[in-house]
Amino acid sequence: MMFDLTILGSNSATPAYGRNQTSQILSIENRLYLIDCGEGTQLQLIRYGIKPSRIKHIFISHLHGDHYLGLVGLLSSMHLGGRKDELSIYGPPALKEIIDIHLLYSDTRLRYPVHFIPTVDDEERVILQNEHITVRSFPLNHRIPCTGFRFDEPPPLAKINRDVCDELNIPSHLFSEIKKGGDYIDENGTIHQHTDLTLPPKAPRSYAYCSDTLNSGVYFSSIENVSLLYHEATFLHGMLVRAQETYHTTALEAGQIALKVGAKKLLIGHFSARYRELSPLLEECRSIFPNSHLATEGRMYHIEN
Repeated sequence: MMFDLTILGSNSATPAYGRNQTSQILSIENRLYLIDCGEGTQLQLIRYGIKPSRIKHIFISHLHGDHYLGLVGLLSSMHLGGRKDELSIYGPPALKEIIDIHLLYSDTRLRYPVHFIPTVDDEERVILQNEHITVRSFPLNHRIPCTGFRFDEPPPLAKINRDVCDELNIPSHLFSEIKKGGDYIDENGTIHQHTDLTLPPKAPRSYAYCSDTLNSGVYFSSIENVSLLYHEATFLHGMLVRAQETYHTTALEAGQIALKVGAKKLLIGHFSARYRELSPLLEECRSIFPNSHLATEGRMYHIEN
């Protein structure tokens, strides 16, 4: 199953050095999920050949402008482009008021339905579930209410052990039930356990998005053993005091967090505009967690276990 992440924006409060403000596209089985929508998101979608009409769900972590100020413009462009399909938006309750007041004073009546799902910042909660993915929001620790998002694919079915099944002459039309956990009873009445007829499936994959947050541990249980962790790393560790004052994380801390929660792979982003070169942040992070990478705009990351 397709499970890919494309970085649209990787900078923090302001765009700088060709880096845009925070936004990502998660592609799961040809369905697109937009995570945060900073200014310039529309241009990045065009630049990387991603059609906004394919986006069905938008997740906004919090109401600092670098994470949502591109949203109303994107909604308007979808309207002008003739969108008819419903769009689901997940974000802080006040976001609905922000959207509504923009549409009110611009006298805009969207051609498509918008379903708004308010997030909460005091507990983990399932906010979306379909045949391809389960999405949970979870509290982060920022200056204002802020949530992260975790995307988990369902556990894959077991694989048929063809050698064993062929030896027992099991009809192929029974394979589907066996993969789901059904046993096989042969013509002699012997019960063959499904565990003897199948091979273990691959572990399900997952992606966790941690935008702006202090390194406080309140969210660690929500991101345990994740396949790919995106975590903000706004500052180098030499600016730890500034990071704590602004409720942000350093690159060193991001590596420590990834190690502590058992992440398989780490992407760092939300870079401060004070850094033209990002290699020092990556080096600092890798000193703790070697499988760390920069969230590079335009790059697609395939999520795997």
